[in-house]
Amino acid sequence: MKAGEQGNPGKPGKPGRGSGTVGRTDPPAQKPDGGHKRVNVDFPEWMVERLDMEARRLSVPRQSLIKFWIAERLDKLPAS
Repeated sequence: MKAGEQGNPGKPGKPGRGSGTVGRTDPPAQKPDGGHKRVNVDFPEWMVERLDMEARRLSVPRQSLIKFWIAERLDKLPAS
């Protein structure tokens, strides 16, 4: 998705009909200031199962769901 295009705010990474979070038009993991950094995170098995259930419900990959949720939470923090 290019900057300025309206995506599907409720389904990260999927264009189309909207549901869920309203107002986000940029991919949550792509801030204008830079690239990417790979991180490894270990999750308990129950958490991965819940993430997978929600990712399937939204028809998105698990990684996209995690990035979207973390970006939502970080957006709520005061700017430093």
